[in-house]
Amino acid sequence: MKKGLALFAVALVLFLSFGMGVSADSHTAKVRVVHASPDAPAVDVYVNGDLTLENVPFKADSGYLEVPAGTHNVEVFATGTEYAEGAGVLQADLTVEAGKAYTVAAANTVDALEFVVAEDSMEVTEGKTKIRVGHLSPDAPAVDVGLIGGDAVFSGAEFPGITDYTELDPGTYDLEIRLPDGTQVLPLEGTELAADTVYSVFAVNNADALEVIALVDYEAAASPDGMPTTGLGTPDQSNAPWMLMLGTLALFGASAVVWKKRFQE
Repeated sequence: MKKGLALFAVALVLFLSFGMGVSADSHTAKVRVVHASPDAPAVDVYVNGDLTLENVPFKADSGYLEVPAGTHNVEVFATGTEYAEGAGVLQADLTVEAGKAYTVAAANTVDALEFVVAEDSMEVTEGKTKIRVGHLSPDAPAVDVGLIGGDAVFSGAEFPGITDYTELDPGTYDLEIRLPDGTQVLPLEGTELAADTVYSVFAVNNADALEVIALVDYEAAASPDGMPTTGLGTPDQSNAPWMLMLGTLALFGASAVVWKKRFQE
């Protein structure tokens, strides 16, 4: 009898998890926020009036957050500033479609902040790698990205823009960011691009201190919850808008832990 109840509990947990996953996929989008303004302080991000990300510093990203499909008001405040509707240093209405993923970068200098929004790819040809480049350095000229001393992979990338993706063979590449005349701006030797993985590489900071943020948009061998990981690691749980443990199936001797984002409420 006990064995039968335990098996029933496992089946119930799997059913509930699968059912919720299907529901989330069919009604939500993934959104990732990147702080790419070199002279802006740490910021708080509000979505539809709710504090969603807190004390986000320059070059940090939120990781992918699940949000309901539709239009959402996004506002940015300097950390510690009291919230007042419509008073953010940066605000916009962002429309997202179910089943898609997006990157929203707060870019430019603090006196000219703007959102740069791009749809992210969640697929790649089996055995290939895929990469794109975002030019988010406000005072840097147009640049090319390519093999050191070799052909350009991306040409004429300008601020504030994000290129289309390009598929490549996986491997280790000696890349560089350079001016169209061939002058090297930033070497990127030993760039490892894994198979079945999609990357976004964003050039940030001012031209005289250029650096890159490398993020993983998608990887086929993702974690069990299917969420992509980022090159900057997992966001601090105290800043992420998640609530844990919706309930425990103690009656059947088994428990289910369900992760839910505040955006979904």
